[in-house]
Amino acid sequence: MTAPAESQALLLKLLDPAIRANPYPVYREIFDAGPMHMPESTLHVLSSFADCDDVLRHPDSCSDRMKSTATQRAVAEGQDMRPFGVPGFLFLDPPDHTRLRKLVSKAFSPKVVKALEPEIAGLVDGLLNKVEDTGQFDVIEALAHPLPVAVICRLLGVPVEDEPQFSSASTILAQGLDPFVTFTGANQGLEERMEAGLWLRGYLRELLERRRSQPAEDLMSALISVEESGDQLTEEEIVATCNLLLIAGHETTVNLIANGILAMLRHREHWTALSADPSRASAIIEETLRYDPPVQLASRVAGADMTIGESPGGQERSDRGIIEVPKGDIMMILLAAAHRDPAVAERPDEFDPTRDSIRHLAFGHGPHFCLGAPLARMEAAVALSAVTKRFPDARLAEEPIYKPHVTLRGMARLDVAL
Repeated sequence: MTAPAESQALLLKLLDPAIRANPYPVYREIFDAGPMHMPESTLHVLSSFADCDDVLRHPDSCSDRMKSTATQRAVAEGQDMRPFGVPGFLFLDPPDHTRLRKLVSKAFSPKVVKALEPEIAGLVDGLLNKVEDTGQFDVIEALAHPLPVAVICRLLGVPVEDEPQFSSASTILAQGLDPFVTFTGANQGLEERMEAGLWLRGYLRELLERRRSQPAEDLMSALISVEESGDQLTEEEIVATCNLLLIAGHETTVNLIANGILAMLRHREHWTALSADPSRASAIIEETLRYDPPVQLASRVAGADMTIGESPGGQERSDRGIIEVPKGDIMMILLAAAHRDPAVAERPDEFDPTRDSIRHLAFGHGPHFCLGAPLARMEAAVALSAVTKRFPDARLAEEPIYKPHVTLRGMARLDVAL
């Protein structure tokens, strides 16, 4: 196991904006160094596919940060660790997570998602119509951003004319998922995120009041009216749930669509192949999720003393050793490193949608598996198939510009020449 000082230096590289366009050599360095343990911060960093998969599947892995030793210490010192109130169910554990997820999952059932496909295809066509005669366009501004925003607005019942406001807040809040505090102890951009978070929750409360008096065919109205075993959702739970879905359903799908387009533009044979055969979209999306995932890392808290890296028989599973994680410690799982683990992908640094097996953890595993995965896959399939068919000769006009985000890494601009 790498010494704490060396581990800290490696992890700090991930926060450097200079590597945002290509962080994968740094992830490789961390992977090669093996599992890391930072005793002073009770942090364990895992980067192999098997170890990350273990953490996600383990019954004692928790998403509620209030269970971590570090958070409990901060609370004891008088810090408010939940300044926005109730968190979204992504950051809760059973039974609260189970109850809220069950209610929300109805809006993401296969039947509901399939029914949205014609509307999504129409949205994509309309967006591409606007740039067809321009000669060049920014993929983020013209397609990857407005499509998922329109879809999540439609599902939640947020007026699409309000999109610019909540989109800006969403982008600011997404950076709150970056591990600045975990790696450095400093909470960068906290004031700006506090302002954005309070605004967004206030906006959702106002919308909720309108939906109480004027119900509509949307998720917020459904959450207001729902009763599950006589248990009605509180206003705070509804606001927190819609807040989570706005951010999660927006940022990640933007990144998936844009990352897929960039990968194909840099590997022209796949752009050409998809333009001729839309059935290839699924493989391209799964390889994009492996090769350049929209969510680069995640974390869990040990709800009990845990052992990671052990085979069912109790032996070490690999030469990376067994990791003992005490209750309350934080486990940082580097998905972007795990996806390029040579143990699960031949030629891991190559983009190849035709490979025999594509394995990834982009949507997680276990009880917190991404609720919106079918919708994200469908939006991306429609968008990538349409843009390659409409513009078979498109090429990369400029090198992309990236946002500063580490966890939800994505582009701010991607210019394509037609």
